Amino acid sequence: MIFLQPYKGRFIFSFVLAIILALMAPVRPYLIQLSIDKYMSQDMWQMLVQITWIQIGILLIESIFRLIFLYITTYTGQSVVHDMRQKVFRKVMYQRLSFFDKTPIGQLTTRTINDIETINNVFSDGLISILADILTILSIITIMFYTNWKLTLVSLAVFPVLIIATYFFKESVKKSFIAVRNAVSALNAFVQEHISGMNIVQAFAAEKREEQKFQKINREHRDANIRSIMAYSVFFPVVEIILALSLGLLVWYGSSQILDHEVTQGVIISFIMYLNLLFRPLRMLADKFNTLQMGMVAGERVMTLLESDETLKDNGSLKVEKLKGAIRFDHVFFEYKENIPVLKDVSFEAKAGETLALVGHTGAGKSSVISILTRLYEIQRGNILIDEIPLKDFDIYELRKRISIVLQDVFLFSGTIRDNITLENKAIPQVQVENVCKELGIHEMILQLPGGYNFNVMERGNTLSQGQRQLISFARALMLNPSILILDEATASVDSESEILIQKAIDKMIKGRTAIVIAHRLSTIRSAAQIIVLDKGQVAESGNHESLLAVQGIYFQMYEAARKKEEAKV
Repeated sequence: MIFLQPYKGRFIFSFVLAIILALMAPVRPYLIQLSIDKYMSQDMWQMLVQITWIQIGILLIESIFRLIFLYITTYTGQSVVHDMRQKVFRKVMYQRLSFFDKTPIGQLTTRTINDIETINNVFSDGLISILADILTILSIITIMFYTNWKLTLVSLAVFPVLIIATYFFKESVKKSFIAVRNAVSALNAFVQEHISGMNIVQAFAAEKREEQKFQKINREHRDANIRSIMAYSVFFPVVEIILALSLGLLVWYGSSQILDHEVTQGVIISFIMYLNLLFRPLRMLADKFNTLQMGMVAGERVMTLLESDETLKDNGSLKVEKLKGAIRFDHVFFEYKENIPVLKDVSFEAKAGETLALVGHTGAGKSSVISILTRLYEIQRGNILIDEIPLKDFDIYELRKRISIVLQDVFLFSGTIRDNITLENKAIPQVQVENVCKELGIHEMILQLPGGYNFNVMERGNTLSQGQRQLISFARALMLNPSILILDEATASVDSESEILIQKAIDKMIKGRTAIVIAHRLSTIRSAAQIIVLDKGQVAESGNHESLLAVQGIYFQMYEAARKKEEAKV
């Protein structure tokens, strides 16, 4: 309930309104009883008119209070949900990548949207509403006992049946609601994953198989909802039957009491109204308890996410405006999963302003070097130093502003080209964006698109070619004016014509900066000052292009294989 603290005043005000509404609930039936027994029976028409106006006034006041009560509870719920969703999203944003490796995206979507919306129901139709209903029930039963305790006991004789029915309804709906929430989470995860990987699904003609999988998950969601609906379909008619039995007992016993002159007609009529007022909240109370329980389940899931400790630990405090860019790996050991080493005793050094290339077969550990250099993952042993300062001493969020990364799989957000280059940083002027693009030689390319820099990029950049997306990612990387530039297979997925344009852009980008280049095409790294050859997570060879060819080791074999492949294409 820490999220409720800023709105404690509203919550207390809602509780006070709940008490007032509960006390007002039995007033109108009592006034009707008074009207029938005292004023109508004695032909006191003037008093009858006055008490009618009083009832209308009470009804208006009660309606206004109920409107305020509903508004305050809803507003409080939405405010709490707003704060909670903001905190959950912030928590997700700062999680380490290892968290996303084992957590489905659809599950995080469910936590951020569906589960928090369920928590909102606790405020709008849960906790405060339950308190208000309980207070109303107590208020009505109290006034009924005060008016005639015998008549009250007879009228409520069927209550044990209602309590038993409510218990079974609550348990049934609780199970079905949990099944619904799990099914929603599974649906979100499945849809998210398959829409993201739709090209693979269609390329392998797997639409029918995936549709059948979705049908199974969707069927489970449908069945869980049907079980919930069936519980409601049985429970509400049972409540109506119990109310009819209660009214029947009231009329049967009340009639004999009237004949014996022990109760008046006004009392019987007021008791009918009391019972209707009493059963109205009782109908919904079990459902609201389930809402409260589901809110608690959703709250537990959200709090589990908020309490997860997979955020960056031991972040340093050193902030730097500029880096020289010297990088040194000193006997570094790294593993994604325990006892499955990825990098083993890796040591190398990149001098400031020089280009270092990483090559090796798939799974050699090239991309892992990049991940640990930016502390997306933590190393197990050894040390990484930038400008001879241990990586852990830096404020990593400030350090990352001095390091730019261009990945092979370029991710562009929906929005304009300008928004993607600046990541929607409104403080960056248009002239600065254009200057960076001119420096890379892509300004004219962008102007040829409809709308130029305001060209609308669809999700993941699907309205652009692979080469265009790659060049825009270069502009995004260069916009930070980084001291260290990382290029991870930046030319692997583009055609030869685009590669020439991209290579020119790369040459301009790395000039005067420390650059780490992971290369798929070895021809792109011939001019690197140093080439590190990784093999099975270890440094197998190091040197420049000529010296490595002379050794005729792994690099030589890779280079010859690449050369023969190019010759075969020609």
